[in-house]
Amino acid sequence: MAKDTDIALRNQVIYQVFPRQHSASADFKGLIADLDRIQDLGVDILYLLPIHPIGEKNKKGSIGCPYSIQDYRKIHPDLGTLKEFMELIEEVHNRKMKLMIDVVFNHTSKDSHILTTHPEWMYQKNGKFSGKVGEWWDVTDLDFSNLDLRKELIRTLKYWAKLGVDGYRCDVASLIPLDFWIDARKELKKINPNFILLAESIDVEFVKHIRDLGFEAVSDGELYEAFDMEYDYDIWKYYEHYLVNQEGLHDWIVALKRQEGIYPKNYIKIHCLENHDRKRAAMFIKDGVRLRNLNALIYFLKGTTFIYAGQEACDDKLESLFELDPIDWSTLGKYNMTDLMKRCYQIKKDPIFIEGVYTLYEEEVEAVHITYKTSNRIVECIFNVGNVNGSIPSVLSEGIYNNMINDEKVEVKEGKIIVGADPIIVEYKNK
Repeated sequence: MAKDTDIALRNQVIYQVFPRQHSASADFKGLIADLDRIQDLGVDILYLLPIHPIGEKNKKGSIGCPYSIQDYRKIHPDLGTLKEFMELIEEVHNRKMKLMIDVVFNHTSKDSHILTTHPEWMYQKNGKFSGKVGEWWDVTDLDFSNLDLRKELIRTLKYWAKLGVDGYRCDVASLIPLDFWIDARKELKKINPNFILLAESIDVEFVKHIRDLGFEAVSDGELYEAFDMEYDYDIWKYYEHYLVNQEGLHDWIVALKRQEGIYPKNYIKIHCLENHDRKRAAMFIKDGVRLRNLNALIYFLKGTTFIYAGQEACDDKLESLFELDPIDWSTLGKYNMTDLMKRCYQIKKDPIFIEGVYTLYEEEVEAVHITYKTSNRIVECIFNVGNVNGSIPSVLSEGIYNNMINDEKVEVKEGKIIVGADPIIVEYKNK
């Protein structure tokens, strides 16, 4: 694990935005107009999908994929100007939030500035520009054996950091040599000692597949040498099985517990229900109680909470990466998670969720049970993700407690708590 990682990131919330799908104007101005609402929701880091020009050659759909980048140093004209991007940075900082942008260094578009000016920096197979992943047919890969390419990419990272960007989410970071990320981290920390690096790590099966093809793929454990936070794709298949098939909660919990033993002590995983690559949770779960408890749960799994814009409105449509396909915000009036998220954010700021001893329990009913402990406090969290009736064992002494989620009273009787429709978060302090 990077020694200078700040574990206080564990009680942070990241809010992911796809700028062209976020507002009616589909640009930076539309996002700026929504910053007050985003801040009020409870957000520490605003993360933007790629903001750069999209390649025209072999593009997907009528607009193209933002991950097929033409020029790393420019702003997509549909989103605005560099001046308007600087205004966005300023407005984000004025609200005491940080701004993170996407870095896509595994590949570029097939008509990128790098390819046309330095074709020797591109990966080639049988004399042709190529990629390691066949289905990504709109892009071609970079060749990290070229030291001049590495220097140029680090200059690009420093360029945006000097403009005021606070962090990077690094696309398919596992496919890029670890020593490049270690070098990049050193240079970025010279500009901003608090600069944040989030790795889009990949699942174990994909790591093996890439290695079997003869290419380099970095494991989650290795990535922590350069990154502060990583995706939880190492266990995503268990969550997704539970989400889609509404079974297998036990396997997901066991996988979450395993993370505690296989990563460095100060590891940080992000926890999300959905993102731009994964289908919305509301596509599969139509039960409001279940959805409410799942939305609360990701605030209290050990690590950083990750919200995809539209999740607060229970958006049940994953917006297209390749077309203009704006979020339907009208559902905020009917399916509004805003108040729940605001309350969870307030509770999450308690330092116990950073350094407390974290324990996940396996229960007989379909509920997730978590405790955080210090020498003089216990916070117990229960999430009725199955909308079940019943009770679960409690670690607390018998008595009446205040549920911090809704300020209602919760009783521990004969060593058990009755689960309800709302999440339960209660606290015990030693006298």
